[in-house]
Amino acid sequence: MWRGGATATSTARALRSRLLLDPIHHPVTSLAPIASRASSSSSAPSTAAANTIVEEAAAAVSVSQHTGSISDALRHYGKCYWELSKARLSALVVATSGAGYVLGSGNIVDIAGLCSTCAGTMMVAASANTLNQVFEIKNDAQMKRTMRRPLPSGRISPAHAAMWATSVGVAGTALLAWKANGLAAGLAASNLVLYAFVYTPLKQIHPVNTWVGAVVGAIPPLLGWAAASTELSLNAMILPAALYYWQIPHFMALAYLCRNDYLAGGYRMFSFADPTGKRTAWVSLRNCLYMLPLGLFAYNWGLTSEWFGLEASLLTLGLTIGALSFVLEPSPKTARRMFYGSLLYLPAFMAGLLLHRLPIEQKAHNLAEKSELDGVLYGADLQDKERARQKRQDRKPSRVQSRPPVAYASVAPFPFLPVPIYES
Repeated sequence: MWRGGATATSTARALRSRLLLDPIHHPVTSLAPIASRASSSSSAPSTAAANTIVEEAAAAVSVSQHTGSISDALRHYGKCYWELSKARLSALVVATSGAGYVLGSGNIVDIAGLCSTCAGTMMVAASANTLNQVFEIKNDAQMKRTMRRPLPSGRISPAHAAMWATSVGVAGTALLAWKANGLAAGLAASNLVLYAFVYTPLKQIHPVNTWVGAVVGAIPPLLGWAAASTELSLNAMILPAALYYWQIPHFMALAYLCRNDYLAGGYRMFSFADPTGKRTAWVSLRNCLYMLPLGLFAYNWGLTSEWFGLEASLLTLGLTIGALSFVLEPSPKTARRMFYGSLLYLPAFMAGLLLHRLPIEQKAHNLAEKSELDGVLYGADLQDKERARQKRQDRKPSRVQSRPPVAYASVAPFPFLPVPIYES
């Protein structure tokens, strides 16, 4: 009896040590021979103890395998959602929307409102990018740059991706309507429709898709401004205009560099009908020139201080020089130089815009001072005109009124009457 108990104890210790060292790589079936030897050489209590240990080991192995499968699934789908959302591109959209929110705020920026606006924008942008890939599975499979995406590579099904896009799109729009206002939510929803259902199919139809895509990129700053101020004004157009004109040279350079890849994917880009690259370069230069006065407009409209006008003009001048070099020598080298210059331009422009912004109260004060100055100048101008008119009148020869003649005939018959006197 003692020997049987000792055998069972030693068997349990060996089994426990094996389970503690590597519980995953020893399945339950490998424990059966050990349990059978223990049961053959032990009594009923020792057999029950060994069976209990085997059951505990089996439960531990099952839990470990289940936990591993859940973590693997979360890791797999999380990576797929990240790639479907084009997280880096969506982050740029969120940055422009956040900049618009700050520009549309007063002296104090509502941090909670800013976070809600950025979160809603991120969701809507992720939905639009996912729908874009759902509609372009075959095209992405033909391009080296996109064939490893989740849908062409088969890592996720189109139905699953469409459900993801729908859920995050609805959630983002609802969040903007709840935490911001209906105008911001409407801009977000319209931009999603414009990107997924207009711009995406247009890429395979006509080169005008680049300009439609520029409109899509210009809406997020308006969304942020509307979320902060509940309205849109002329000042709100500075950053959207900069984004619109900036996207043209940026994507013209990209389309020129990836011309063969876009051609294999079946897309219609402007550079396809321009083998020399001259027209592509001229379009890039023209839109860089359009951006030159934006800094001065921002100062003149009271959005920023005068320093931003100078800084923005210098930044745009640098990008224009890059576009000019592309015009003079259309080549992959100059196109790549302009492309990298555009990547540096946008964050610098937005940083300067936020650094030199004037709060709404300061804008109103400046406008009041300007109105008062205009009134003073207008009054001085009126005084000058009045003085000039008076001088002109003084220079005219004075007309002396002639004294009416004395009616001597009427006096003669009555010499006793006094002669009438006429006052001048």
